[in-house]
Amino acid sequence: MAGVAILDAHALIWFLEGNPRLGAAARAVIEDPDARLLLPSIALAEALHVVARGRTSIPSVSDLLSDVEADHRIAVATLDQAIVALSVTLTPLPEMPDRLIVATALHESASGEPVALLTCDTAIVNSGLVPIVW
Repeated sequence: MAGVAILDAHALIWFLEGNPRLGAAARAVIEDPDARLLLPSIALAEALHVVARGRTSIPSVSDLLSDVEADHRIAVATLDQAIVALSVTLTPLPEMPDRLIVATALHESASGEPVALLTCDTAIVNSGLVPIVW
């Protein structure tokens, strides 16, 4: 996939775990050594919360952070005023974290570069707001 792939928390965790629930197309994007991966800070926070609660095979929060930091293809997208302002307009999405993830993708796509969100979140997929890869 040319362009930027936005990771949601499930895509990140399931990739790191080797979980078969990660979609084949999403896995192919993440495994591409030339992939440009953008991790919204809210998705990172969600992933850390899941790991901290012991709901994944990733041993610790430190391990997750180390994995993200070690992968030169992953950049963490900061949560700024522009993304927050855009997120409040995304009324088809009922949950604030979903709005922030989609707003990050839309904000990134404003540069004109192709952007796809790697997610299986039903609300996001059904919203049709951004291209999805799973």
